[in-house]
Amino acid sequence: MKSLLRKVSSSIIKPFLPKYEVVCTSYQVIPGHPVNGNQQKHTFEKGASAEARKFYVKVINSDMTRTMAPVEVHLKRRGRTIEKRNFGPVEELKKFNIVYKG
Repeated sequence: MKSLLRKVSSSIIKPFLPKYEVVCTSYQVIPGHPVNGNQQKHTFEKGASAEARKFYVKVINSDMTRTMAPVEVHLKRRGRTIEKRNFGPVEELKKFNIVYKG
């Protein structure tokens, strides 16, 4: 009976839970050209906060992310940034003209 109640309540509540996404933006600087920004979005289903946070931690702790500086990683819930992590001089690069790809 309890398992049936959990299944029913989770199917009723799930549409009202927020969506999560992890956005990773890497910047490429070539002298004499505009700064290139490459955005990659990883979206998660509604209510998948644990999975999204686990993926976010995995990305920021990755050696690849740290060596690709400058990189900016955001964890978003309902389109608003919950957590943000920068590797390299991201704030200085945002002052320039950025062309986003992807």
